[in-house]
Amino acid sequence: MNINSASFFQALADDMNRRPDDFYILGDCDMHAVLVMRNDGGDFAVKVSFAVLACSGVQEVSAADADASGDFYLDGPLTAWQAMFDNILANGKAVGRQTINSLALLGEDIRLRGTDPMGVDKFSRFNQTLQEYLDGAARTAVAAG
Repeated sequence: MNINSASFFQALADDMNRRPDDFYILGDCDMHAVLVMRNDGGDFAVKVSFAVLACSGVQEVSAADADASGDFYLDGPLTAWQAMFDNILANGKAVGRQTINSLALLGEDIRLRGTDPMGVDKFSRFNQTLQEYLDGAARTAVAAG
């Protein structure tokens, strides 16, 4: 699965938007998250926007502009992101230290960053919505394969 493409994240958005009832329990979300994947062959960054119970937009952005592009950004090597998505595929959802919350809190590979404290706080408030969105990779990969 090619995770460093806007089309991959759009497929996750489409999956989320087909299932609003699954996100109802998490509550309304207002967040613009930028996911940055560092790679020797070139960095990839995508801005994923959430509004109410939906993913309202997916847009490839410059990794150099990650901070200005969203409320916060999660920054790490492509290999760490791939390991998280491999875990999602193997388990149907991220488990253990491969959840986005664990990865960001440990800060060893994927780090939570941003200059606006209120924006960075949105990760804490809405990380479960982001996790459920990312967990859509299990359904998307099955649908695609």
